[in-house]
This record gives sequence, structure tokens and C-alpha cells, in this order.
Amino acid sequence: MSQSETTNTGTQESGSQQLLKFLVELGPLLVFFITNWQAGKYLADPKQAIFWGTGFFIVATMISLLASRILFGRVPVMPLVSGVVVLIFGGLTLWLQDELFIKLKPTIVNGIFATVLFGGLMFGHSLLRYLFGDVFALTDEGWKKLTFRWACFFVFLAILNEVAWRMLTTDQWVTFKVFGIMPITMAFAISQVGLLQRHALNPPADE
Repeated sequence: MSQSETTNTGTQESGSQQLLKFLVELGPLLVFFITNWQAGKYLADPKQAIFWGTGFFIVATMISLLASRILFGRVPVMPLVSGVVVLIFGGLTLWLQDELFIKLKPTIVNGIFATVLFGGLMFGHSLLRYLFGDVFALTDEGWKKLTFRWACFFVFLAILNEVAWRMLTTDQWVTFKVFGIMPITMAFAISQVGLLQRHALNPPADE
């Protein structure tokens, strides 16, 4: 097999693996939405649907983390942090029967990510390099810019969630969390392709 064929195969495998990771991480959000939606149809008090959704969300998140460990040999840092916050704030939601805690979860998670990334930059470290260095090969400047942009985006998501849960009904917020935040995040990720291309390290020439 030629070097180019090997490279192509590796790229395809990497792409398939990234898609599988995306589906594993998306699963709990879909479970959260579907459970909240269906429970609201059958419960005497539709306002209790968020608690059923939260309970299933916690279970689905734990299953997702276990699936990541089995399928990929490790649990990615970001889903792990998110999972811990889901467990804590979801547990408080069920224990205190107060939906505020699960609504604060996206704000807390995105705030943590933003703080860690900005903190790393302050000490001269582009922490995204350690998370995605096996996926992208970028210059030091490229990693710094990418880290800064994602840190700013996490701040934006935290603020957006704070506005959303205050202005929307609980059902509207759940829908927005699943079908609003995900497309926004994907659009932002796609918008960074130009930066990735401009700061990509040149691959070695074929011999």
C-alpha cells in the first residue's frame, strides 16, 4: 500500500471515529429531550416532566461515558467534566425538586471550560493542543488562536443559556438546549476551518 493510500485510510478511520464519538455524546441530550417530551403527555402534572427527563439524562450520560471508555479506550475530558456536572446538578434537581439546578448546568460547564482555557493561555499554554493534538497539527500561533476563540465561544454559550432559561418556558428551554445549542456549536466549529488551514503544519513531502 502506498503512503498516500495509508494516509487516506487513516483519515477515513479518524473521520468514522469522530462521527461515532459525536453520536455517543449526542445520545444523552436526545434522551433528555424525548423523555421530557413524552412524559409531559402522560403525567397528571406536565411540569413534572423535567424531573423525569433529568433522571433519564443522568443515566444516559453515565452510559455514554461508559460507552466512550469501552469503544475508544478513554473518556474525553470535556464529556467527563460535563458528566460530573450533570450528576451533581441533576442530582440536586431531583433531590430538591427544583429545575433551576439542571438549567444552570450548561452555564456551569461552559464557564468551567472558558476559565480553564483562558487560564491556560495566561500561563502560556494552549490547552486545546493536549485535547486535539492527535487530530490537528497546528503551529503554536494556531493553537493559541484556536484556544482563545473557543474560550470566548464558551463564554458566549454560558451567557446564552442564562438568557434562554430566563426567557423561555421549561419545555422551550429543553428544545433549545438540544436543537439550538448543537447547531450553533457545529456552525462555530465549521467557521474555524479557515484558521485550521492557515495554521496547519506542512506535511512531509512524499519520497
